[in-house]
Amino acid sequence: MRHKKTFANFMLGGLVATAVLLALPAQAKEWTKVTIATEGSYEPWNLTLPGGKLSGFEPELMAILCERMQMQCKLVVQNWDGMIAGLQAGKFDVLMDAIVITPERRQVIDFTIPYAATAASFVSVGGKLLPEATGAGAIIKLPNDPAAINPAIADLRTALKGKTIGIASGTVYTPFIDQYFKDIATVREYNASADAVLDLQAGRVDAVFDDVTFFTSILSRPENKNLGFSGSKLGGPIWGEGEALGIRKRDPELKAKFDAAIKTALADGTVKKLSEKWFKTDVTP
Repeated sequence: MRHKKTFANFMLGGLVATAVLLALPAQAKEWTKVTIATEGSYEPWNLTLPGGKLSGFEPELMAILCERMQMQCKLVVQNWDGMIAGLQAGKFDVLMDAIVITPERRQVIDFTIPYAATAASFVSVGGKLLPEATGAGAIIKLPNDPAAINPAIADLRTALKGKTIGIASGTVYTPFIDQYFKDIATVREYNASADAVLDLQAGRVDAVFDDVTFFTSILSRPENKNLGFSGSKLGGPIWGEGEALGIRKRDPELKAKFDAAIKTALADGTVKKLSEKWFKTDVTP
């Protein structure tokens, strides 16, 4: 999973790259070109078209940011597990993979200001497994406080008792499902979100939990027309500050350039326009 990898994944890459990181001197740099790493497989955030061209919400946004910064930008495809090590080693300069900002991740790398903030949801066959979503846009805002979370999801826990939940491993959603549902349901982890959806279609799980933007894309496909959002969407501080670009801590000048460009793109409606195009909803933070 891309924007929701756990702190352990980041720490592993950081430790692998420690020797390289310490060996590089800290110095100011005038940035005129950058290399940006993305998976190219987390639709609709980023995807690879036939022929190899990268597209999606993030590549389109990046093209606009780079034009405004008058910077030469090169996008490269990189598997998630090698991203942090490659960033620290100088293989590329920016991570663009729907990465959620969390305090733990800030210990390893730096982030730009967020350009998106999304909610998560369950999906089930027919969308009828969980209580019908009602009120306030059908989003429950969850704080990062277990005492407040338990009553907010009580109906979901009741409906999922004895069921099997599919979740991509190593995401910010994985510990949430483990902490609040593993005692009443069977939790099955997958290497990729798409694999969990396949098992939902095959009847091996009763529900899958993931980001709503991912599901919006998945549910639009003809083969998934029998699936639907189930229950209220879950958003709020529990998922972190929002999605942002990952940058090395030793590159504050680069962070400042991207921060300024993102602020402009948020202020003039560019991010909103792109998010409505790719996600069919406004995900601006």
